[in-house]
Amino acid sequence: TGTVINKEAFKVYIPRLQRQTQPRNISPPRPQRQSCTPGAQRRAWRPRRAVEIEHVDLACDANNANHRTHLNGTNRLIVRRGQSFTINLQLRAGAHFQNGDNIKFIVQTGPIPSVEAQTKARFSLGRTLSTSSWSATAETEEHTVSLTISSPANAPVGLYKLILEQGSGVKDSVYLASEAEREEYVLAQDGLIYRGTPKRITALPWGFGQFEPDVLDICLQVLDESPNYISDAGLDCSERRNPVYVTRVISAMINSLGDKGVLVGNWSEDFDDGVKPTVWKDSASILRQWSRDGCRAVRYGQCWVFAAVACTVSRALGIPCRVITNFGSARDSNGDLIMERFYNENYHVWVENWMTRPDLALGYEGWQASDPTPQQRSEGVFCCGPAPVRAIKEGELTFKYDVPFVYAEVNADVVEYIKLRDGRVFKMGGSTTEVGKSISTKAVGRDEREDITHSYKYPEGSAEERKVYEKANHHNKLAQAGEEPGLHVRIRVTPEMQIGSDFDVYAEIKNNTRVRKSCRVMFFAQAVSYNGALGETCGLGEFTELDLAPNKGSQVTLRLEYSEYSKAITRDRMIKLVALLIDSETRDFHRAKKTIVLDAPQLIVNILGVPKAGHKLVADLALQNPLPEPLENCVFTIHDSHLTSDKPIIHQLGTVAPKDFATAKVEFTPKLPGQRKVVFDFTSDKLQNIEAYENLIIYE
Repeated sequence: TGTVINKEAFKVYIPRLQRQTQPRNISPPRPQRQSCTPGAQRRAWRPRRAVEIEHVDLACDANNANHRTHLNGTNRLIVRRGQSFTINLQLRAGAHFQNGDNIKFIVQTGPIPSVEAQTKARFSLGRTLSTSSWSATAETEEHTVSLTISSPANAPVGLYKLILEQGSGVKDSVYLASEAEREEYVLAQDGLIYRGTPKRITALPWGFGQFEPDVLDICLQVLDESPNYISDAGLDCSERRNPVYVTRVISAMINSLGDKGVLVGNWSEDFDDGVKPTVWKDSASILRQWSRDGCRAVRYGQCWVFAAVACTVSRALGIPCRVITNFGSARDSNGDLIMERFYNENYHVWVENWMTRPDLALGYEGWQASDPTPQQRSEGVFCCGPAPVRAIKEGELTFKYDVPFVYAEVNADVVEYIKLRDGRVFKMGGSTTEVGKSISTKAVGRDEREDITHSYKYPEGSAEERKVYEKANHHNKLAQAGEEPGLHVRIRVTPEMQIGSDFDVYAEIKNNTRVRKSCRVMFFAQAVSYNGALGETCGLGEFTELDLAPNKGSQVTLRLEYSEYSKAITRDRMIKLVALLIDSETRDFHRAKKTIVLDAPQLIVNILGVPKAGHKLVADLALQNPLPEPLENCVFTIHDSHLTSDKPIIHQLGTVAPKDFATAKVEFTPKLPGQRKVVFDFTSDKLQNIEAYENLIIYE
């Protein structure tokens, strides 16, 4: 976790014959060293001249590079706890640095630093460094003293003042052992967020930008604007030693319910007084807007935006974090782990943070689920987690924090009902496998999806899974494998379902009995959003009468036409298909459903030129209009602050006729070397947020 020491805040206090001089601001090369240990120059006590310091070099370039914080800039010292850093004191001519018990250091953070709250520490020079407490060693060469200082692995994150006065192995709780995982979950400034349905998973490129200018300061500002800090700043700063506490504050402060949080949620289609959630492509622009507007919540976000911003804040503060997508996510409205009320989402996005959990039994450290999307209160606050992923898998619902809520999101059974026009309600059975599918995150070091469902749950239908479910106080019986006797209905779709086209979908009915069956089938389509909110009907077939011989089947076709579904679908391009089957004799109801995502046209990107910092590149962009009508207000956008001077590059096109190509050649100049994920976006009046990305290695 990061510690910031401003050059402006760095002060030295030097006592002169039992009296302290006034604090002196000191500012900035590194000598050959010889050991100078405490007590090496002890002799009979006599008053000593005060150490006179000409200037201080915080060695920001070297220290920030060693601590992997150099992308924040090198105008100030930014270090990670549990890792040593070295600063150099340049002494005035004739001055001497006498090591011993008379050399003391003070570090402090927060408005009310105190030793009891562990926001202040006093320590002396020693022979070796410690990783469990503040410590320091010194080496001297002529008029230069090199001080190597180490912070404890559980030091509070924040802005520190380091004071020097002259007078008479533990791992960080967020430490990741794997270098590749540290690169991915702490240092990577971009990534992929998965959306869609289990059958049609799409990747959204996202810029986390935790090292972009001002972002670290804004992340610290997020902590300082929390109700906890406002009510008791001293206690809050002390608690920042604990990543569990910091994660809960982040979860609460990313949403704006009950505090001065970063984002307002909006799950309607009315975004006139803000920004559509699908427009955002990075976290830094959201955080900057929040800070620039006096901590007024930014409008608007939905689950993946909340999670992405939380990931940025976590990584900026040094807490390993990754974005998680759960397909077929559920929200248990009454705590019984059964979804009778259809609070089902096509997908939901949260984050995981890596940390130890000394407050829990051994074995529940590691990845912890945290959800900043405001859904319910946790201890009176709209936040969720951190919930140990292992506790979710094992059904340990008594563990902190909010394990039952996250457990229901990935494990709840679904029970379905139908209500007739006369008010009668019929139960149509349910599913134990509908919730919690294809739980996904970006793979380490690769632009590929990693399925981590096994981390959250045992295989559906397995003895372990049902045993865990019973432990979680659920009493449904294990669903039997195989197709049971009776009438069955399922939905089949074609591979090609591009927006703008007309296509067929099919309801397949089978009579799996030994007797003839008469039945009626209703097949219809309805627009749906990612969070499960239903829209208008966009395809409706008449009731179809079927007479099925024993062990025989039939098929009902529904034609989906662009002229109809284009008026109903949202920017998510999702359609929910429902086939309702009624046994004419028994009046039993059966239902099949499937959510489809219409394919978007491909945005073709070619980068022309040699990718070097300070040299112009050209993005050659093309996209074919798949619709049978013109696209108006067409715009290409390039996103990446390190390549585009902190603001997106926008190229407006105007109108593109049906089946024609929208094309553009857009220039941009990379500012900094390194590997970057550049996001390209196309939007218009009828097609929005068609994304593509390119991984560029920018050379010096």
